Amino acid sequence: MTRTDWILSGVAVLLVVGLIVVLLPATSCVHYLPPRTECKNNLKQLALAMHFYHDTYRSFPPAYVADKNGRPMHSWRVLLLPFLDRPDLYKRYRFDEPWDGPHNRMLAANMPSIFRCPADPGPETNTSYFVVVGPRTIFPGAASVGIRDISDGTTTTILLAEAAESGVNWLEPRDLTHEEALRGINAKTGFGVSSHHHGGAMVVFADGHAQFLSDDTSVDKLRLFLERNDGQTVTLPAY
Repeated sequence: MTRTDWILSGVAVLLVVGLIVVLLPATSCVHYLPPRTECKNNLKQLALAMHFYHDTYRSFPPAYVADKNGRPMHSWRVLLLPFLDRPDLYKRYRFDEPWDGPHNRMLAANMPSIFRCPADPGPETNTSYFVVVGPRTIFPGAASVGIRDISDGTTTTILLAEAAESGVNWLEPRDLTHEEALRGINAKTGFGVSSHHHGGAMVVFADGHAQFLSDDTSVDKLRLFLERNDGQTVTLPAY
């Protein structure tokens, strides 16, 4: 092979390598979803699983299963596992010991990714999605609520909300309280409805549609979204 042939061969190799480098980002991003979009999809899938649960038991799951003394022992997230195509994990969970018992704590590392917003930088065993617990919300505690009990309408009553860097293990039967949620969207202090998405946080309503609520959502409006039977009407944001 002549010197010219070697040069031409080298140029051809460089062109091929360059083409691969150019094409790789495009092909690798085919299935990429922005964190906010993926978070929205997670909440919609969780809401769908909630409705499958409702179809089976005629109510949404309780916020928690209590022990004999009324203390939270097991989370709604565990109850939802069979409706998230994880009956295997549900069968491995033991309801005869607490969520953090010697057997159950070993399951924490198996958290389904659907329980976590991809924008949340916290530990991978912590959840990003919560129900809001209160006497007038869809989740009064250990009691179950059905669609029939949402007299204000499913389109304007929040089912689940996002809370970033919660520090809550997905198995832990702990959620947002009504008071915590009413701190506002992305409040500067305290645990509440929040996210790492710019300008607001994601929620999903009881009819299954997910929506982005902006930071400037008033506390009064947020209260109407959270309460299922306050008898007042509220208008959804345009976006």
